[in-house]
Amino acid sequence: MASTEEDGSVEEKENNNKKRTKSAFAVAWLTFYNIAMTAGWLVLAMAMMRFYIQKGTHKGLYKSIARTLKFFQTIALVEVVHCAIGIVRTSVIVTGVQVCSRIFMVWFITNSIKQIQNEESVILFLVVWTFTEITRYSFYTFNLLNHLPYFIKWARYNMFIIMYPLGVAGELLTIYTALPYVRKTGMLSMRLPNKYNVSFDYYYFLIIVMLSYIPLFPQLYFHMLRQRRKMLLGEIIVEKDE
Repeated sequence: MASTEEDGSVEEKENNNKKRTKSAFAVAWLTFYNIAMTAGWLVLAMAMMRFYIQKGTHKGLYKSIARTLKFFQTIALVEVVHCAIGIVRTSVIVTGVQVCSRIFMVWFITNSIKQIQNEESVILFLVVWTFTEITRYSFYTFNLLNHLPYFIKWARYNMFIIMYPLGVAGELLTIYTALPYVRKTGMLSMRLPNKYNVSFDYYYFLIIVMLSYIPLFPQLYFHMLRQRRKMLLGEIIVEKDE
């Protein structure tokens, strides 16, 4: 009996050690990741400011930062993996929707339709994304280091009130501007007849994407407002079961 208790005690200690090792590794990785992403978006911010100061116009700005933007926005898919394996306690679906919508805007809208790259709406969502991501990744980094300056916490849970609607407006206006080019060229569409016997119209797909903002935007926005009350005002938020 004593032997069994000792074996159980040893096994429990080993499990605890494994959990601590896993936790330490997760924190180290997340800290590295968030520092790297903060640095990446800072590079983008400085590149945009430098371009505008030198050129005095926004035309050509997207093209000048496209490679860096595509890299850092695409690498954010790692965040979906973080949620899936449990090292970050956030919904995989919510994170997946947010990350994939950004990647869609970059690769399948702005990058694919060069005629819209100089539109003001593109610059609008780029500026909003950049400010938001610098704030967000800085918040995560300092939080992981247990040294979170209040002004970063304040910015994280206040600036979205303005930035989130501006970013959505920029994205929707960009998609709207892209519609005539998509319809004229028939890009990424499949017409019948074809060997797959499948029809797909990218033009109408983009309209559906725009309409999807109607139910999704309020949900995400009010979620952030609840988080703001919790983090800044200390309110206890009870989420309703769905």
